[in-house]
Amino acid sequence: MKIQRSFVLSLSAPVITLSLLSGNAAAQNSKDACAEPSPAQMCTGANTCGSASNPCSVDVKRTSDSASSTPSIPNAKGNSLFCVSVGTTVTWKSTDKGDGFVVDLGPLSPFDPAGAIRGGSARSVPVVAKRTGCFKYSVSACHSGEAYGMCGTANPVLIVIGKK
Repeated sequence: MKIQRSFVLSLSAPVITLSLLSGNAAAQNSKDACAEPSPAQMCTGANTCGSASNPCSVDVKRTSDSASSTPSIPNAKGNSLFCVSVGTTVTWKSTDKGDGFVVDLGPLSPFDPAGAIRGGSARSVPVVAKRTGCFKYSVSACHSGEAYGMCGTANPVLIVIGKK
């Protein structure tokens, strides 16, 4: 009996190690999605928000240690990779009262109008996806009345795909 248990334990250790490594690889891939040869292949029905005829909204919040952007996709997690199709209206908003935010996709923003997206709980900002590509963006959020430096920032990934 002792031999069987040690044999099973010696076989299960590599399996557990491989499981942990593959989980880390998946997490690494979502962070480095834009470094992949075809990032659009990471887009599925489960992580695509809205469509040209169905708008997408993204809730931006200040969290305890950073900022979070969560697309209106069932079971979406904050700052997870998400996709939209060209022509989709994306409304950036905050459901936390008193939060303000800035979303910056850089000089090659896929949205129209281009430039940083500034809004908050009292001001939602709709933009339309116009250009395909993979974009690592900066999202910053602050609670109203916070002291300087008390804002949070994160760098999630957005992929804009062609129309389906």
